[in-house]
Amino acid sequence: MLARAISVFLKFLTLLVMFTSIQIVNAQRSHLPYQLKYDVGQTIQPIFQGWSRNDDGSREMHFGYLNRNYSDEMHIPVGENNFIDMAGLDNIQNQPTYFQTRNNRDVFTVTVPADFGNREIVWRLTSQGQTLEAIGWLQAEWEIDEYGGYTPDPEVLANQPPELEVQNANSVRLPGTLELTARVTDDGLPKPEPEKGETTVNEWNRTPLLTRPADALEIPTNVPHLQTNVRGTKQKPQPPKDKLTVSYSVWRGPANISSEPMFGEVVDGQATTKIIFSEPGEYQLKVRAFDGGKSSYEYISVNVE
Repeated sequence: MLARAISVFLKFLTLLVMFTSIQIVNAQRSHLPYQLKYDVGQTIQPIFQGWSRNDDGSREMHFGYLNRNYSDEMHIPVGENNFIDMAGLDNIQNQPTYFQTRNNRDVFTVTVPADFGNREIVWRLTSQGQTLEAIGWLQAEWEIDEYGGYTPDPEVLANQPPELEVQNANSVRLPGTLELTARVTDDGLPKPEPEKGETTVNEWNRTPLLTRPADALEIPTNVPHLQTNVRGTKQKPQPPKDKLTVSYSVWRGPANISSEPMFGEVVDGQATTKIIFSEPGEYQLKVRAFDGGKSSYEYISVNVE
């Protein structure tokens, strides 16, 4: 009798373990899509990132977006699929129409008056058949402090953004390239940091990294691959922090551009960049001057034939 009772208990325990294992596997599968990387086929999520104060009492609402694709960049013109509900204000549509891959923070702002109250600015973006929203309102906890809540060095406080002037671009006919010259003046701040001496790496403390063999097969497009290490994420090039530079990106237009150099160093008050287009159309380029601490922006229109 005891042996039979033990046998029944063991069978019950086996079934319980199997059921628990199935539940764990299902839970892991339900979270698996969030651990995958996709080259194409994913949506773009608009994001409200907070608000800041202007000296005249008005407010700036800050917006960015997450393009969930790792390769595919999308063009979504202003209209039904890319629209900002301005809550009764002037219907100014300042958002981009060309969306770079992955996370793009603080891409543009919407100015609202001091008496905006509890109204909402809503950015609706439709991609891959899905409409996603970013809803912004003046919640106190979401106020942005320029310096993150700490008191910066006097040099940081004294630094002013560069003054930027860019020639009108007019038009270019493919396969020609466009050469643009930006004139930039700056206050010389922040001052470049002194070069650091060579550092010695402790071999015993070096973190191992996996490297794909040179003869490895290419990963087919849109095949999900597990995110096993954040350091494997493709990093976007960043401008140097010890130079005054000018760079260009597509704000609105049907395709991306390439520029030579990517970050043009300002010499004698100007920087010249060669812009290469791949498709015809109407473009609006975003021009950035960066002094290592602060940036200034201008926008130019180009007709590519």
